[in-house]
Amino acid sequence: MINITIGVTSGIACYKALDVCSKLKKLNFNITVVMSEKASKLISPLLFQSLTQNKVYIDMFDNDEIKVSHIELAKNSDFVFIISATYNLIGKIANGIADDFMSTFISACNPKKVTFFPAMNTNMYLNPILQDNLEKLTKYNYTIIKPVSGLLACGDNGIGKLPDVDDIVDEITFIINKTYKYENKKILITAGGTIENIDPVRYISNKSSGKMGYSIAKISALNSAEVTLISTTKTLKVPKGVNKVIYVNNANEMYDAVMDNIQNIDYMFMVAAVSDFRIKNYSENKIKKNDLKDLKLDLELNVDILKKISEIKPRNFKLIGFAAESHDFVENATKKLESKNLDYIILNDISKSTIGFNSDNNKVVIFNKDKNMIDIKENNKEIVAKDILDNIIF
Repeated sequence: MINITIGVTSGIACYKALDVCSKLKKLNFNITVVMSEKASKLISPLLFQSLTQNKVYIDMFDNDEIKVSHIELAKNSDFVFIISATYNLIGKIANGIADDFMSTFISACNPKKVTFFPAMNTNMYLNPILQDNLEKLTKYNYTIIKPVSGLLACGDNGIGKLPDVDDIVDEITFIINKTYKYENKKILITAGGTIENIDPVRYISNKSSGKMGYSIAKISALNSAEVTLISTTKTLKVPKGVNKVIYVNNANEMYDAVMDNIQNIDYMFMVAAVSDFRIKNYSENKIKKNDLKDLKLDLELNVDILKKISEIKPRNFKLIGFAAESHDFVENATKKLESKNLDYIILNDISKSTIGFNSDNNKVVIFNKDKNMIDIKENNKEIVAKDILDNIIF
């Protein structure tokens, strides 16, 4: 089990640490809390003790401890997260001051396993002294998570706000699970279903949710790849660690975005479901209901993005396509593999409602250039994404 120590200081945002501890405990992490003396006046240590089922550390001179507690805790902590880090604490650690349990404990930790979540008034955060101290901590290999902007407890509106609890948990789990397996790999991913407008309010599209593409982006970033995500959907949360996100609507916009970002990539995952047709007789004004009964849509073929990319010579990257099929699965997938000169194709059976479009689960089959099959069993899309990447990226 991974041992996490949460440091809680007397910043007004420290109440969020309770929810963070609760959510991390539900993820089966072993949580220990260290509180500054002033923080213990704002929130009862008993609350943290009840949540974590572990002793809460506050006092340097706790007679219940036989061993030197701050040293033992530093040794036993796999990761340390300070939520939130005050101006005072940051100044102490940056300048080698250790005068209470919190600062002494942090000083005894390897800096690489300590992450600070600063939160304070905007003017305090922008103070050049604090900024110098943050730079100093970064130089010493501590991790700093930048605060967000918003309405602060003091009534000011600006930077210095502690991120939302779910965002803090996302940061923590990203740090804990991060590997360097795909370091120096550049991956471009398209996701979602393109939209072709009929008029300003109507369009034709498909059922793609973008979840599979976002899962591949998430696992790629989690393994330290440099990730560019080209997406048609803004409803999904951009995965932590993705370097660049480009939002597009239709097939032409997606094609332009792909071609603008294709230089020097190592892998391209064309996960997006691109509409085959676009509207030839697009109406600049909303078509009124009375006119709909006589409406005829003239369609014209969209650019075949995958085909265009496959014709690039020389092609210095691996090109991976996706085939959403409802019948003749192997035949249709391998035909696409050949006709579009792909390095791999991922076959997805869309005839089952429990997998594929709009589902959180998927089951796929990978075909390589030699038409060798790798069967990926049904699982949630993040696990499937991991299996896909592990079988393709070397």
